[in-house]
Amino acid sequence: MRKSDAIKFLIIRTVGNFLLLFSLFGVGATFGPALYYEALFAISQARGVTYKVAAQATLETSAFGEILNQDKNPSTISTSGPGFSNVLAGAKEQILIPKDTEFNILIPKLGANEKIFPNVNAAEDVEYLPILRKGVAHARGSFFPGNLGNIYLFAHSTDNFWDVGRYNAVFYLIKNLTPGDEIVIFYQGVRHNYVVKQSRVVDASDVSYIVNGQKDKEVLILQTCWPPGTSWKRLLVFAEPK
Repeated sequence: MRKSDAIKFLIIRTVGNFLLLFSLFGVGATFGPALYYEALFAISQARGVTYKVAAQATLETSAFGEILNQDKNPSTISTSGPGFSNVLAGAKEQILIPKDTEFNILIPKLGANEKIFPNVNAAEDVEYLPILRKGVAHARGSFFPGNLGNIYLFAHSTDNFWDVGRYNAVFYLIKNLTPGDEIVIFYQGVRHNYVVKQSRVVDASDVSYIVNGQKDKEVLILQTCWPPGTSWKRLLVFAEPK
């Protein structure tokens, strides 16, 4: 092989390897968080790990604002959410302690425990995208727990499919919620209990559930992008007070 041909071959192989690694990195960055939570959920289901929310009577706040749990049952473990060490080798029953009782969502079936940021403009990506890197957003114009109307919470919305991995991925798992599953919201220190009623896939442009709230009952709505890794549609989960 001539030297020039060898150089061409080396350049082509290097570029090919780079493109392959870049593609693998892109796939991992996009779907990695979703696969992580999917794996946690599958392992916890296989092991029979269950989560329950700490009773309000067991919660107290330290002088530094830290939420403490008083449950001393040695067969349980207190946690802020699932992790591989807890799921693989932890207790079969785990207690979820809300990260912030001012506004927080906990979903025992999923082990989800996320802070909620109130009054976020769902129509302005420059406002909601930074929030979705930190937690769950409460849509401005929707209601708050304890009031008649729609409480609209959303997470993991994104404008580009390659950006998905940068945002909170735990809401990917709400597709696993079925009627009867429990959702707990802490709002201004008060616990509100909800039960899932149904799920529905809607167009990404459908904002009717934000602007047209229920007049005669309280409805909690959770939203995530659908299918995972795209912003094509929206998956909505509806729950009502327990």
